[in-house]
Amino acid sequence: MSHEAFEPETPHLDFEGTTPYEDYVKADVLTHLQHTLSDDPGEMVFLVTTQVMELWFTVIVHEWETAANALRGDDIPTAIDALKRSVRELEALNASWKPLGQLTPAQFNAYRGALGEGSGFQSAMYRRMEFLLGDKSASMLVPHRGAPRAHAELEKALHEPSLYDEALRLLARRGHVVPGKVLSRDVSRRYEPSPQVEEAWTAVYSGDERGDVARLGEALTDVAELVWRWRNDHLVATRRAMGAKTGTGGSAGVAWLEKRARNNVFPELWTARSYV
Repeated sequence: MSHEAFEPETPHLDFEGTTPYEDYVKADVLTHLQHTLSDDPGEMVFLVTTQVMELWFTVIVHEWETAANALRGDDIPTAIDALKRSVRELEALNASWKPLGQLTPAQFNAYRGALGEGSGFQSAMYRRMEFLLGDKSASMLVPHRGAPRAHAELEKALHEPSLYDEALRLLARRGHVVPGKVLSRDVSRRYEPSPQVEEAWTAVYSGDERGDVARLGEALTDVAELVWRWRNDHLVATRRAMGAKTGTGGSAGVAWLEKRARNNVFPELWTARSYV
C-alpha cells in the first residue's frame, strides 16, 4: 500500500463569498478601473500601462522610504537590500515604455484628446519619488490642492530629508567630511551639488570598495542610472509620439523632458569617479 500523500486532482474550488486570492489582491477592483474615453482601441493599452506605472511608483516609494529610514538608524544592510529591490522594480517600470515606445503621432492623436489637461507631470506618487531623490519644489504641491490626502502626503515628503540627505548624514557619522551647510540645509529645497561632498565620495571610493559605505554608494548609483534611463525612455517615447508639440497639461513637452534627462540624481556619486 502506498504511503504517499493523496494529491487531489483539482485545487479547492468552493469558497463562501469571494476567493482568498481576490480578498488579498483585489483583482476585481484593479481590472475594473479602466474607463476609456474614446472609441480608439489603442487607448486601453495607454490607460493600463499608465496605471501599471503608478503601481510601480508606489512600491518604489515604499522601498526608498524603507532605505531612508534604515540609513537614519545606521542600518546599511537593510538600506542596501531595499535599494537592490528597487533596482529590479525600476527595470520593470522602465519596461512599461515598451507598449508605448513606438506610437506614431497619428496613433497617439487618436485618443490624445481624451486626456484633456491630464499629464503624467501631475502624478502625486511620481512626485513623491522625485522628492525622495532630492528633486524638490514647493510649487509641485499646487496641482494637488484639490486632493487632501495626496497633498498632505506630498507636503510631508517635501519637508522630510531625501534618501540622499540620509546617505550624506550617514557619511558624516562615519567620519567623512560633509559640510555643515549640507547637513543642515533646508531639505524642502532641491539638492545642489557640493565640492566637499564630491571629495567625501572620492575618499569612499578610494578606500575599501567592499566596505558598507562604498557598497551603499554603488546601490545608490544603480538607482540613479535607472532613473536616468527612465527619463530618457520617456523622452524618446514622447518625441516619437508627438514631436516638439506642447505636452498634455500645457507642459513644454519634449523640451521639458530633455532638460530633465540632463540632470543626474545623486550628482557627486558620478563626478567623484573622475578623481579616484
